[in-house]
Amino acid sequence: MSIQQQVEDRITKLERIRELGIDPYGQRFENVEAIAEVRRDGEARNIEPGQHAEGVRVRVAGRLVLYRPTGKLIFMQLRDSGGVIQVGVSKSAVTEQEFTLAAKLLNLGDMIGVDGVLGRTKTGELTVWADAVTMLCKAVQPPPEKWHGLKDIDLRYRRRYVDLFSNPAVQETFKQRSAIIDSIRRCLVDHRFFEVETPVLQPIYGGAAARPFVTHHNTLDMKLFLRISPELYLKRLLVGGMERVFEFSRVFRNEGIDTSHNPEFTLLELYQAYGDYNDMMDITEAMVSSAIERIGGGYKRPFGDLMIDYTPPWPRRYYADLLEEYAGVKPGDIASVRAKAAELGIDQSKLADVIVINEVFEALVEPKLIQPTFVLDYPAPLCPLTRRKSDDPDIALRFEAFVAGTEVGNAYTELNDPRIQQENFQQQLAGEKRDETMAVMDEDFVRALEYGMPPAGGLGIGVDRLVMLLTDSPSIRDVILFPLQRPLSPAEAEAQDNELDNEESV
Repeated sequence: MSIQQQVEDRITKLERIRELGIDPYGQRFENVEAIAEVRRDGEARNIEPGQHAEGVRVRVAGRLVLYRPTGKLIFMQLRDSGGVIQVGVSKSAVTEQEFTLAAKLLNLGDMIGVDGVLGRTKTGELTVWADAVTMLCKAVQPPPEKWHGLKDIDLRYRRRYVDLFSNPAVQETFKQRSAIIDSIRRCLVDHRFFEVETPVLQPIYGGAAARPFVTHHNTLDMKLFLRISPELYLKRLLVGGMERVFEFSRVFRNEGIDTSHNPEFTLLELYQAYGDYNDMMDITEAMVSSAIERIGGGYKRPFGDLMIDYTPPWPRRYYADLLEEYAGVKPGDIASVRAKAAELGIDQSKLADVIVINEVFEALVEPKLIQPTFVLDYPAPLCPLTRRKSDDPDIALRFEAFVAGTEVGNAYTELNDPRIQQENFQQQLAGEKRDETMAVMDEDFVRALEYGMPPAGGLGIGVDRLVMLLTDSPSIRDVILFPLQRPLSPAEAEAQDNELDNEESV
């Protein structure tokens, strides 16, 4: 049957369920046991084939993923968020109404609750032998064929709800994401950091080089920006005497979409008074180690065709050395750098020297940084919020952490001199070749620095990218529950429905 025919058949069954006096959308079903726990308990009891566990009653609920009727005995499989278990429904053990429901009116994808006793079939399959079956929700749309999940990548992201319930591996990725975030949070709290929240709507965007999303507040009649970073607000907290702060923030950057970029993503930022970027390297290693220990699998982990070794300490390399090693040029020799950029086909006509240097670095060096590596000491003009090296003001005390050729962390020894900070902001605003994504002036932040901000280290970690790496997920959209998707045209939507039709089962 086509999807439409299946839907019509399911609606007919839904009405027949109502005729039996059963609510097809169920009610509260309390005291449900997790299927994984039921299975563990059953395995621990060593129940013999063909026997029941004496006095062991269970109550489970989940989605119907397998249905096999054999006359007066029906076998089903139920799946909840943690596992699958077989259910046996005998005509002699349940009411006539319940057997009619089980035998004639259920479909794959329906959600039911089952009360019964735990036992094994003659073939040894752990089974809940039902003495009560409760309808919890009738699924009108059929699930994907054979419960192997949606195959079409775009469709998986657009209908994540189907992807999640039909593919346990997808759920597992997001469970691991939750565990990674929780482990990082606990690690920071153990290091005496304090979790805070800062504004998402900001009158001035700053803290990163990115284009913002713009919105408008009607009552105040003012332009606002969705934050591109929480940095400048977190630093204000350092001024206020909160010496160790962190935030898991949703940030928004009005830029491209690819396997490592999404316009909305999760950024962890933290700041430590009286520290510097060396402390931030230590805490980066501690957080990643904590996450790995939490989700298991060891420090050597696959990512695509690569094998990444996260064992600390990670190598610490200098920006200038890497540029010379992989690009054959030095940051101070701008003629050679621009020549190399020309070889790479980089359009330099509107780019300042420092931007050209970094374009070459991104093209030739970053792809070589496969194993976890801290890249230290960037050209100062790239880092307007960073303290300069005391013996070389052209160098900023900044590092970026790279894994598998991708930046996952960015840290500074923070600039706390209000005069230099104001000069840096003014330089961003000056000149025809300024970077428009950083062309902002935050007078209040400069004023805050004038009250005195302690020397500090600051760190930003792209949570989504870190989860990608630790869970061996090829795209950032695989670790974001509902990634942004462009709208489909009517023709594209029809084609996708046809693709789904080919993936559905009766």
